[in-house]
Amino acid sequence: MYLQSFDRKEEKMKIILRKNIETLGKMGDVLTVKDGYARNYLLPRNLAYVATAGSLRALEEEKRMHEFRHKKEFRSAQQLASGLQNVTVTVSVKVGEEGRLFGSVTSMDIANELKLQKFDVDKRMIELDEPIKSIGTFPVTVKLHTDVKVVVQVKVVEEAKK
Repeated sequence: MYLQSFDRKEEKMKIILRKNIETLGKMGDVLTVKDGYARNYLLPRNLAYVATAGSLRALEEEKRMHEFRHKKEFRSAQQLASGLQNVTVTVSVKVGEEGRLFGSVTSMDIANELKLQKFDVDKRMIELDEPIKSIGTFPVTVKLHTDVKVVVQVKVVEEAKK
């Protein structure tokens, strides 16, 4: 048995990224990648365009729309942050002996309490290093936007016994 060597020329394709891809680059970058990678992965997933004059114009429009959306989201996040600035959330939980909780206070519990106070915050925006497992007041960071964070005080109290 012998190995047959193929003298294959590697095909390359010029593409324009539509989204930020950590391993490749940022939106709008013009790159040269292997033909198969572009045809089988980037193009079907709408992560890139083939670099043509028309696609460059389309990308410019997409960048403008992205920038517009980004500014709009940033402004709404700043408004929400100003409202959340001095908010204290009180969470009532069942407590056992020595003030230890049955379970823990999670980001979902905090999000639900914020919704009761008319603040629409998704649980994924709440950054808890670890679930809260004791009674007390804890500072919790809420990441409303990539550039907007606010600290909310979470007060964990014992649930009234019946």
